[in-house]
Amino acid sequence: MELVHLRHLLLTLSTAVLLSACSDGGGSGSDDTLTGQIQSHGIGGLTYTTNSRQNTTDAQGRFEYYPGETLSLKVGELPIAQNVPAKAFVSFLDFQPELRDALKTAKVDSQNLSNHAITESSLLTNQELLNRTRFLMALNWTEVIQDGKGIDIRPRVINQLNAAINNPDLPSEVDFSIPGTEFEAPESAANQLLASICFYEEGDRLCEQPPTLADIENAPERPENDEAINPDTTYKQDLKSLRERILQSVRSIEDIDTQGAKEYLTKELAGITNAIGRQYYLSGHVASHPASDTALKNISIRKVGGDIALAKNGVEAISTRPQNVAVHTWSWQEANAEYFVDGAAGGESEILINFKPEKDYRWIRKSLRVLVTE
Repeated sequence: MELVHLRHLLLTLSTAVLLSACSDGGGSGSDDTLTGQIQSHGIGGLTYTTNSRQNTTDAQGRFEYYPGETLSLKVGELPIAQNVPAKAFVSFLDFQPELRDALKTAKVDSQNLSNHAITESSLLTNQELLNRTRFLMALNWTEVIQDGKGIDIRPRVINQLNAAINNPDLPSEVDFSIPGTEFEAPESAANQLLASICFYEEGDRLCEQPPTLADIENAPERPENDEAINPDTTYKQDLKSLRERILQSVRSIEDIDTQGAKEYLTKELAGITNAIGRQYYLSGHVASHPASDTALKNISIRKVGGDIALAKNGVEAISTRPQNVAVHTWSWQEANAEYFVDGAAGGESEILINFKPEKDYRWIRKSLRVLVTE
């Protein structure tokens, strides 16, 4: 068998060995401490507690843990999730036990291969998941989460949230399991807490209480003649404009609609799969075989900077053109697949190898292009 490798691929993989712990999650510190990450792009500012430590997630949403520990999360003093199994990547779906159980069963796609993304997508209608996601997105410092950026929950936001929680006139907790219409109602706990937070720097006028209607009514009208305007006088029009700006700056759950939450979750879930997928590669990129060579050929799954460990029965393989190249067998124990040429010269096929890393529900897919030559 002749494998056509790209030389720069090996260099890229060598570099990835050094960077994978930071960029792909699941790295380790100087001892046996592991580093996990919440979401693909992270969510910074969450207080996390494991069996061994308590700290705050950094801007990339990273936390430290020991194998077998669970993770509890808060925004300031507000509970977000309890007893979540700690691992290299934790998504918002992992926050709920019933969703964690559902994720263990992958669906089969049009190519008859296991595909966890279909299961993930089917769970995005879960109301508690959507409520929690919308609330966390609403706590981002900027109203719109930038592409390629995570959720940034800043200390100023957390301090205001804690003050609201400890205010006897405001809710002290949020029930994420209630129907969506109740969750986004103006009087909901989530909206009352959001309304108590100013997402501007301290001292900004938009953080002040809005002028009352009585204040506006009692203020003088602005003169029509600009020369008669007194710069030391606050006019009715000024107060009205300030009131509108302050009221418009108040965050609400309705600012993050359900579709926006689903799109965010979809991107983050795909990002996690891609990050995990970057840790694995096939022993060949392109293979070329004469039509007369019908001996079994082997293609192996390998992991950057580590030993391969796949789940039981965690390998599948197909040929996209079995009339040219046929898959013979595959093995999760050996982390490989075997194939053979079964067509005339000039044909080609892709071998799709689908595999499931140990202790993860996700299926990773890699491909080998096989050319049939004279």
